Amino acid sequence: MSFGFLIYPGVEELDFQGPWEMVGMWHKYAGGPAPRLVARTLDPVRCAHGMRVLPDTDFSGASELKQLLIPGGFAAFEEMGQPDICSFVQRHAQEGTTLMSVCSGSFILLGAKVLPGRRVCTNWKVIDKLREAGIEVVEERYTRDGSVWTSAGVSAGMDMLLAYIAFTEGEEVASSVQLHAEYFPEGRVYGHLREAQTLPAYITRA
Repeated sequence: MSFGFLIYPGVEELDFQGPWEMVGMWHKYAGGPAPRLVARTLDPVRCAHGMRVLPDTDFSGASELKQLLIPGGFAAFEEMGQPDICSFVQRHAQEGTTLMSVCSGSFILLGAKVLPGRRVCTNWKVIDKLREAGIEVVEERYTRDGSVWTSAGVSAGMDMLLAYIAFTEGEEVASSVQLHAEYFPEGRVYGHLREAQTLPAYITRA
């Protein structure tokens, strides 16, 4: 079994790279699933900030995924209307794959009709947009609803992955992953920009 990371043109780099690192550490140090990049073709994918990455497999070759993570970025709003990407996500939902989204990747889950009736998280900039689509959004860094895990923006995917590992494999495995990744956020908040924004509860509590 593999852990799939869906990528597409314009995808936000850290949305998948942060969780990829956690899964990679899980695989290396605790026998977790192998991470694999999945795209519609095997052509290089140019990400939101210019990085180019090579997929490991295309949609037709991405079978036997136990987990599938859908990252976000502004491009997610175009991708959520693409039949190939939506049918790919729908197929894995029907097969019982654990689905995850980071940031606006939640809108691809929306396009694939996975979200109705679920409580989800998303990037703070688009909470209202997802609520307008009839979805219950919780203002937390990440959440789980059944087999669907969702997180807030960008860096939040790493926290979601550690929580998922702890949930499925136990605290000690998650502890090993966290230690090897040296992921211990210091919790420092810089400046006062957040005070001028309408932000979700998990940020205002910081």
